[in-house]
Amino acid sequence: MKRQKRKLRVGLIFGGKSAEHEVSIHSAKNIYDALDKKKYEVTLIGIDKQGRWRFGNRNFLARAKDKLLPEIASGSAHDTIAATPQSGGGALVYLERKNAAPVAIDVAFPVLHGTFGEDGTVQGLLKLAGIPFVGAGVLGSAVGMDKDAMKRLLRDAGIPIAKFITVRDVEASRLDFKKVVREIGLPLFIKPANLGSSVGIHKVKRAKEFLPAVRDAFRYDRKILMEECVTGRELECSVLGNDNPVASVPGEVIPKHEFYSYEAKYLDPEGARLEMPARLPPRVAKKIRELAVRTFRTLYLEGMARVDFFLRKNGDVLVNEVNTIPGFTNISMYPKMWEASGVSQAKLVDKLIALALERFKKERRLKTSFG
Repeated sequence: MKRQKRKLRVGLIFGGKSAEHEVSIHSAKNIYDALDKKKYEVTLIGIDKQGRWRFGNRNFLARAKDKLLPEIASGSAHDTIAATPQSGGGALVYLERKNAAPVAIDVAFPVLHGTFGEDGTVQGLLKLAGIPFVGAGVLGSAVGMDKDAMKRLLRDAGIPIAKFITVRDVEASRLDFKKVVREIGLPLFIKPANLGSSVGIHKVKRAKEFLPAVRDAFRYDRKILMEECVTGRELECSVLGNDNPVASVPGEVIPKHEFYSYEAKYLDPEGARLEMPARLPPRVAKKIRELAVRTFRTLYLEGMARVDFFLRKNGDVLVNEVNTIPGFTNISMYPKMWEASGVSQAKLVDKLIALALERFKKERRLKTSFG
């Protein structure tokens, strides 16, 4: 009798302390549904807004179908788990249950958008614990999250970007609106350097809007960006791979709001019209795909990323930013662009898991000491 192959144990990590906690739960629900339960044994790991890791409660995803924003509620201390360097490869340990066996997983699938999840912090923790994980590594995650560092690397690599100014909180009192306008023009965008999903972003059109926008952006980060407002089409491209990344067909976001805000992305089903593939001349589509892969490599990314672009009327293409753990909701561009490229969500999550295990296998061959 043929021995049945053991299912791969996937730890789906979602929620988190960031402003994108609720979006993460919606993304996790979509990924959970896409995972083939005949191939995978899925362990749910929900992180509440206080940062505690909670084990295995299906209710964490139950409200993700509702219009109301879901939240992972604080549960019993006995359900609290952690990845630790002492837990051994592929294991999560209970913090409060004495003599409880560790929770074994073969690969982690972080779906943590924004800070404390997409910025390299969780990736570093998983690496210390010896657990393979989906997506970019520590460096790529950190660079992809920090828009200031990201844009400097892109600029140094000769990749076209919009004009920008970086301001730290200690410099805020010396800000001069007229000087900023002379450098990057008006209107302009103000945003936290380390955040995603358009949280804390403001489009400033006049002087009286400037300081309130600055104050709000500093609520989310100690470093903010002021960026040129680029007039043009908003295009996106999904990238998949490790050493040999490939790009999907480009898609286009046509916002019905002032810009592609948090509300337009996640709360308002009519907030934007999405076109996959985007209606582009073949040479422009090719250019965007090539720039997406080049950006992916420049920023040391692995696994997955969504690269966002502006296309000006004169044909210039500018890279806006990247997302290393892009949204996976039912209206998110990353999986939709791959679907338009002929890759189903089920095949997409299969590939992402395979890429995580491939990288882990290669890294285990590296020497970490002399001798």
